Amino acid sequence: MKKAIVFVDANNWYHNLKHWFTPSEVDICKVSKLISKEKNLEVIEIRWYASVPDIEDNKLKYLRHMDFLNSLKKRGVKIITRKLQRLSMKELRKKRQDLLDSWDLCKVCKPIVEKSFLDVVDVNQKEKGIDVWIAVDMLKEAIEKGADCFILISGDADFVPAFNLIKSIGKDVLSSSVPRGYSNELRQKFSYFVLGRDKLNKCLRDENE
Repeated sequence: MKKAIVFVDANNWYHNLKHWFTPSEVDICKVSKLISKEKNLEVIEIRWYASVPDIEDNKLKYLRHMDFLNSLKKRGVKIITRKLQRLSMKELRKKRQDLLDSWDLCKVCKPIVEKSFLDVVDVNQKEKGIDVWIAVDMLKEAIEKGADCFILISGDADFVPAFNLIKSIGKDVLSSSVPRGYSNELRQKFSYFVLGRDKLNKCLRDENE
């Protein structure tokens, strides 16, 4: 059985899921277990990538968010966070470059990542660095042979370049998302698993959790 790591783009997951459920009601561990069972994979790790609101903007919202992240930690989910910020194009590109420079990438990996993820297309977007972080982590694990398959819980087409690179070195990729906001490009080019309402109803958190 192939070993898999689950990478959750929490922002994308939240905004697409909220049209059906209160996102915190859905157990990401159960979702991962469902996908692994359907695809005959062994999930060895779940990583949750999220932006964190500023406590000064809304203390209650911040505390609720941190409480939710702590509940995931207790279940063995690895949490990776970045603070929300709004940057100009120049600042945004520098932030991305500094972020990439901070990772200990090999000579093979670094130019590939730079080519694919330093492009800045929207000055006004909120840049969290989350998509870059996930993409780089997936590539690092693929190169370092950390797993056989990389499961992305997101419907964002921005991950297509990363998936292409991972496939090019002989590893498997799989995306999974609710139908709303699920990129056609992701589904046309790579293996995918649609999380319909019926499937998610089986993945709700237990009341005592």
